[in-house]
Amino acid sequence: MDAPSDTIAAKATAAGHAGIGVVRVSGPATATIAEALLGRLPEPRNAVFSNFRDPSGRTIDQGIALYFPGPASYTGEDVLELQGHGGPMVLAALLQAVRDAGARDARAGEFSERAFLNDKMDLTQAEAVADLIDSSSMQAARAAMRSLQGVFSEAVTALQKELILLRTHVEAAIDFPEEEIDFLDDAALRDRIAHVDGSFSALMSSVESGRKLADGITVVLAGAPNVGKSSLLNALLGDDTAIVTEIPGTTRDLIRADAVINGVPVHLTDTAGVRDTSDVIEREGIRRSYAAAATADHVLVVVDIRSDSLARDAASLLSDLETGTPASIIANKRDLSAAANDLQDTLSVLNRELPVCPVSALTGEGVDAVATFLASEVAGTTETTEGQFTARQRHMTLLEAARTHFDQGVAALEATRAGELLAEELRLAQQSLDGITGRFTSDDLLGEIFSSFCIGK
Repeated sequence: MDAPSDTIAAKATAAGHAGIGVVRVSGPATATIAEALLGRLPEPRNAVFSNFRDPSGRTIDQGIALYFPGPASYTGEDVLELQGHGGPMVLAALLQAVRDAGARDARAGEFSERAFLNDKMDLTQAEAVADLIDSSSMQAARAAMRSLQGVFSEAVTALQKELILLRTHVEAAIDFPEEEIDFLDDAALRDRIAHVDGSFSALMSSVESGRKLADGITVVLAGAPNVGKSSLLNALLGDDTAIVTEIPGTTRDLIRADAVINGVPVHLTDTAGVRDTSDVIEREGIRRSYAAAATADHVLVVVDIRSDSLARDAASLLSDLETGTPASIIANKRDLSAAANDLQDTLSVLNRELPVCPVSALTGEGVDAVATFLASEVAGTTETTEGQFTARQRHMTLLEAARTHFDQGVAALEATRAGELLAEELRLAQQSLDGITGRFTSDDLLGEIFSSFCIGK
């Protein structure tokens, strides 16, 4: 994508009435526009009180003007910010005056796009700007700020350096065939491969955690009728969102609700009770329960703690759902039974060791433990979130592609005992990582990414 040569302008504050409204300008005509509206070019990086005039010389508003000559600006270009009163009509008139002086309306995200194109930030940092604005919790905001400060980029760059060192080692051996190196007997090469493998695993874990912190985790509550799924949903939300009755099959459709639980955005879905039924509507609700569980990040399998066999009940449900989605067992109605004291931390279900948590959705006992589990174990966050960053599904997809190339290269090396195939796969892995930070990214993808930003950013 070529560097732009025109000048853009947009309101940088939200629509509506406010005490202050900001119009932002960026591009080569910025100084000319400043002189047309202010009568002078403000001293760089100094707040100047001024009248804002239209082309006929009439005063539209008065306020603070800030001028940032490029490249020492947000976009890397000359930038002007006009901070006036936040009335919609005033800002509209001010923006029209800027247009009349030579600017065009900015596209969504175009200021950040120009910052990326002018090497003021890489793509992960630019995306972190939008993530910071859209943060639904303080924890997510802090993580987005760390991405904006370059923590994510540094992690990707560190992995790229390891790949480069490994490529250098392999390609050097290829260039000197007279040495007759057996790659599989090369201890230094094996150590480098093992180190890169570990670095991939660590970064993929951090990226998946960052994705969940930015996008939230999708959690489905599943179980038989009347085990307390809707009551647990209400307890987690702190609100009577779902109808609770003693009548089996009360919930027949998916009930979705969003909450911030222990600093993590959580998308909760209550489902129809799974059972054999001849009711057409209820059967459709159960089918939707299966579909929701299959696409969730985690399934809370709710069972009645008074059951003679919690493991059998949970196994039967998971077998019906036919999903490999990570799951845990919520043993509800502990207020009605003393069996909670005998429960282990995990139960063996379908050859899986699943965490089990006794709760009373009615009294709230144990619900805090479920919330902590969702934030720490499912979302992967910690109390300090030190070093944690936000990420997107795009990043995870590219990282998985890079990991696949690496694994294929190692497998080819073991099968052929030659390094050429490994070297090529390492090159492709590095190219996938370049797509995360934007060193190798198509114009179409850049347009798609920045179009999701708000206008004026």
